[in-house]
Amino acid sequence: MASAAVHSERTSDPQQPHDVVVLGDSPVARGVREELDARKLSDKSHSPHRFSGVRAVVVAAHLGNFEKIITVKQDVRRAEIEERAEQIVLDAAIAAVPHIVVISSAMVSGQWAERPIIRDEDPADPVRDGFVSDVTCFENALSAALKALPAPTRPKVSVLRAAAIAGPGIDTLVTRHFEAPRVLVIKGVDKRWQFVHIKDVASAARTCIEQGLEGILVVGAVTEADGGFEVDELTTQEVLSIGAIRSIELSVDTAFATATRLHKVGVLPAPPTDMELAVYPWSVFPQRLLDAGWRPVVSSQDCLRLVIEETRGKFGVGGRRVGHKDAAALGAAGAAVALLSTAALWRQGRK
Repeated sequence: MASAAVHSERTSDPQQPHDVVVLGDSPVARGVREELDARKLSDKSHSPHRFSGVRAVVVAAHLGNFEKIITVKQDVRRAEIEERAEQIVLDAAIAAVPHIVVISSAMVSGQWAERPIIRDEDPADPVRDGFVSDVTCFENALSAALKALPAPTRPKVSVLRAAAIAGPGIDTLVTRHFEAPRVLVIKGVDKRWQFVHIKDVASAARTCIEQGLEGILVVGAVTEADGGFEVDELTTQEVLSIGAIRSIELSVDTAFATATRLHKVGVLPAPPTDMELAVYPWSVFPQRLLDAGWRPVVSSQDCLRLVIEETRGKFGVGGRRVGHKDAAALGAAGAAVALLSTAALWRQGRK
């Protein structure tokens, strides 16, 4: 079994770490746990001994549960995120856990029109409004909590910043982009799409644990070429063809002005800065993992097919799901433009 090396045999020595646990039951945590055949541990448990005898703790900073995230106000979310990170570090130090693996996202490194490939150890953007920065907030809180510990008690930490994650039940801003009647395209921007399957994220976590890799590592689909590897990316035209979907092309000013107005009136749950994920490139090249022998097994194309299948029958724009009739009207007029004309009516209706 592929995961046997991670879920090792129990030992008679009570001081010998013998197990891997994955915290919580978010879609990302659940997918990683199933692939690793690891032990589940509740995120709500705060026992100082919950990690006793644990070889490694895997925690999802990127939950893949957008529906749950949008129901909690930002200040409440951020407070919970910081408390969660601090508690994990404290409990790991008490139990002398050797290794913490954080499933994060490469989206924290930022997106823009001419964005170069994201590499290992590239810095994260500062915390800002929006759901993207929830992940940045967790990384920062975990780092601060680690620095507060005496050096000898600090565990190794691997932060896996993943490309757009695909897998059963994964619900993110990126996957919801494919619920829209049309894919938004910014004029003049060469948007490239890279994905990574949850099973490849899990195998990357396994590699970090088995080889003791520390620091920030990016993880995404790659292909073999000329005796080496290159980023496995899809063009927007390939995405449209594979998904049998259409696009709507807007200027950058029109697109972001539209998103700003719709967010202000409450139509779109995500602020306009989060829309950058869907219109600008943020592909990664996982050099350190490849050097360590890790190999992804699912292509970006297959990941996209899974995303399309997972979003079938769901309709929405900018993360906000709508009914079938609304979606049909939006498809006829163009998603972002059509929503502009209805935003005022939606606002009046709420009042």
